[in-house]
Amino acid sequence: MADDDYQIPKPEPKEIDEKLSIQLRHLADDAVLRAQPNGEERCDNCLYYIEPDKPISYCWHPKLRILVGAKWWCQWWEKVED
Repeated sequence: MADDDYQIPKPEPKEIDEKLSIQLRHLADDAVLRAQPNGEERCDNCLYYIEPDKPISYCWHPKLRILVGAKWWCQWWEKVED
């Protein structure tokens, strides 16, 4: 087969993707995670938002541990101590 005959295979989810999808669905069911702030409370001013100057960052709260948007909010929001 010549290099120019090679076709990229159609992407399909792997077993790990299905496993993570189920885990994240359970996480979403347990969390109140919204894509908008709750008043002045938002992820980028939360204790658990690891890079407050980034529009998307990692939330290290033990019940989440996922990437979230700066303007998102969840029920575990906690004020950053001065």
